[in-house]
Order: sequence, then C-alpha cells, then structure tokens
Amino acid sequence: MDQTCLLFLNICLFCTCSASPLNFILLFADDLGFGDLGCYGHPSSLTPHLDRLAAGGLRFTDFYCTSPVCSPSRASLLTGRYQTRSGIYPGVLYPGSIGGLPLNETTIAEVLKPLGYATAAIGKWHLGFGAKGMFLPTKQGFDQYLGIPYSHDMGPCHNLTCFPPDVKCFGLCDVGTVTVPLMHNEVIKQQPVNFLDLERAYSDFATNFITTSAKKKQPFFLYYPSHHTHYPQYAGPGAAGRSLRGPFGDALLEFDTTIGNLLTTLEKTGVINNTLIFFTSDNGPELMRMSRGGNAGPLKCGKGTTYEGGMREPAIAFWPGTIKPGVTHEIASILDLLPTIARLAGAKLPPVMLDGVDMTEILVNQGKSKRETMMFYPVDPSEMYGLFALRLGKYKAHFYTRGAGHSETTPDKDCSVFATLKAHDPPLIFDLEADPSEHYPLPVEGRPDLQVLLERIKKVKEQFEASMVFGESQISKGTDPDLEPCCNPQCSPKPSCCQC
Repeated sequence: MDQTCLLFLNICLFCTCSASPLNFILLFADDLGFGDLGCYGHPSSLTPHLDRLAAGGLRFTDFYCTSPVCSPSRASLLTGRYQTRSGIYPGVLYPGSIGGLPLNETTIAEVLKPLGYATAAIGKWHLGFGAKGMFLPTKQGFDQYLGIPYSHDMGPCHNLTCFPPDVKCFGLCDVGTVTVPLMHNEVIKQQPVNFLDLERAYSDFATNFITTSAKKKQPFFLYYPSHHTHYPQYAGPGAAGRSLRGPFGDALLEFDTTIGNLLTTLEKTGVINNTLIFFTSDNGPELMRMSRGGNAGPLKCGKGTTYEGGMREPAIAFWPGTIKPGVTHEIASILDLLPTIARLAGAKLPPVMLDGVDMTEILVNQGKSKRETMMFYPVDPSEMYGLFALRLGKYKAHFYTRGAGHSETTPDKDCSVFATLKAHDPPLIFDLEADPSEHYPLPVEGRPDLQVLLERIKKVKEQFEASMVFGESQISKGTDPDLEPCCNPQCSPKPSCCQC
C-alpha cells in the first residue's frame, strides 16, 4: 500500500471513529529561541508541560517562521501566505497604526467558521487595531478575544509591576504613547494592564472556552499567541522566582503552566484525544537582552536576522492516539498550519495564492514533507532586493546578509547591527545538516555538484519571485495618535490620561 493510500485510510478511520470534528489549539510563543525549551536541550528551563507535549507528540527540528519579527509572522500563520502578499511589512504594527491585516485576507478562524466551529483568541494580537478597532480578532473570524492588541512593551512600563510583590518592569518600554490595554472583544477592560494577574485571566478565559465548547459538543479553535517570553518579562505569584533561569525562565514557566491548565481541561472534558495542539514561536530570541533575551541554541544569531537563529523555531504537534511520539527532520513552516487544519477539518481553502502546504502526512505517518523550500525575507522586504536567503532541501543560500539591533551583544560579529547589508554573488551556501550553525560556507569552485545545485537554487528563486505579488504595505500607511486605544477617549491630556 503506498503512502498516499495509507494516509487516506488513516484519516478515514479517524473521521469514522470520531464522534465530532477535530478541535484545534495553536500556541504561539513570543521571541522564543530554538534552544529555550527543556525538550530542545536547555539545561535550566522549567517547561514540564511543553516537555510532556514533546514526549507524547512530534517534535520538529526544521520548522520555520516567515519573518524575524512579530507582526509579519502572525499574518503568515493565520493566512498561510507570506507577509509580502498581505502587506504586513516592513517591520511591525504599532498602537496607532492606520493599517492592519486586510479584512479580505482569510484567517484560520474564518476557514473554520462555516463548519460551525467556536473560535477564540487570547493574548498578543499584533495585527492591527485601527479606526474603531476595525482590525481586531473579532473582525477576523474570532467569536471572542481577550488580550493586548499589540506587543506589551508598546507603552510606558517603568512604573508598572512585572513581578510580585512590586518589582518594576525592566527598562522603559515605549514612551509617549498610551499604556497597554487589556481588551475583551472590542472593549477596554483595564488600562494599564495588571501583569501579575494577566496570565491567570488568560488561563481562566481559555479553560472556560474549552469547557463551554465541549459541553455544547461544538468543535473549537483556540489561538493563544502568548506575550511570553518577549521583553519585558513578567510573571505572577504562581511562577515568579520558581525557575532556575531568572525573569526569562519565570515568564516561560508561567506560559508553560497555562499550557498545563489547558491539558487538564481537555482531559476533564474528555476531548483531549480529539484535539490537535500545535506549539511554535513567532521568531528567534532577542539576543540584545542578553540573559533576558532567550537562546538560539546551536543556531546563528537571532531576532531581526535571516540566519537560522532568527527564523528556525521549536515546534511540537500533539494529538494523542493519532500522532505517534517522535522527532521529524522534515522542513515545515507556520505557513503550513492553515492548509493542514483545513484538510483535517474538511474545510474549503480560501481562493487565493497560498504559500503553505498540507502537513498531514508528516503528522499522521511521520512521512515526507511536501515542502522542499523555505524562503527568507528580511524585516523590510522589498521587490528591489527580493529574497535574502532560500533553503532547498538541506542547503541554504544567502544572497544577502545583515545583522540586527535585536541580535546585538553576541560575540558573533555577523549578528551585530554594525554588520551592514552585504550582497553575495555567488551566494553563500551552507549544508544545514552538517553545519546548522552556518559557520562554514561551502566552496563552489571546483565542485561541479554544487554548481548544479546553485543553478537550481537560482531557478527556484527566480520562479518564486516572479510569482510574488507584493500587497500594499499596511505598515507604511503610518500612524495616527488618535487611533491609539484609550479607555477614556474624551480625556485630556493624552496619552497619560488613558487609565481606567
């Protein structure tokens, strides 16, 4: 029996035996590096629940985001399309950004809604707020939302408490803007947010959502893009001071504790064997924060760069009874989540150009990936420069390299902001199986096999770039202070008066 027939049989058996459609939970860490989890080798991270997912599920070694910063990766995860198509570039969205994820883009939530799914998002949205909250999750397919609509450092934090009893947040964060709000659906419930109680609120919201959906026998999709472990780290009394790794470790432990609460709720409601949980991160670690900034493990550089440390992420798929425990070295990406979820739910794909591929064969049979390539765009993609790098099979070619402020302070000079844009012709080629740290570029001269490979890489690059239609940049639309979310919109003087 060939692999295609076996896959079809497995899915048919699942559909026949399951009393209800499959549930989905997406867990999306923030600025978490390849080497930050215990199950990926970190010696002092305390992540027992993520380690449980890894031990009982499928752990990926070659899983990629699509951008080395936040907003673009989130757009790609939810739409299955490179951020260049949806216009979420260059950089990230801000509290007063005029643009956001275009409403004509189709999210995973919108793919599932026609099938009767309950949908909820908690945590860091970071795909736009806009005029009258026009870009919030509730406008993009989610029934419910509880969270901060952008990064939690995008507001003054020096007087806010990040750890009990009253340890102030590390650094200033962004000044001259409103303090970060906690929103329920489209209403501001708290401004500034109480960091000590935030994770408990998220956990309660998520577990109630699962419990309610299970009681109704309604399939559900829960999307939890966490603020952890982005700067400034925070943690409530349940996690503060309990890890061996300081503030970063405490923040990671708090996220892990919520994951444990979700697992307990799935078990209590009897739906754990009918739920696919997928965990990954939006981009690499912010190395400029040193011990507060995460760890890329053996990979080169981190956030802000197109080296492996900036875009190769930990990833775990957990589905008891269907996904067998193991490790896969197949190439996969956040782009692949939408088509995979659509396939498993029996949903229609949106009628647009998708960059993701169905991962079901990897998940169900630990089989081969349909993805042979991965494209690497910088923080500020442009049609003039095109791709900075491209992975084809085990080989990666860098056409341009550049460091970043986010990856400052490391001994590797290639990571520094002073490592300015450099073109490579021929491109630097690395064998990522033999050299995942990208230390030793392969010599092309005198290697006919590599010359053939290089020609193939160039052809793949040309074909991809010819197919890429850049959407209108939403971030280049600029910002308007009047769009910043304020719980008391008529107050004065702003932004300091926006408190409730």
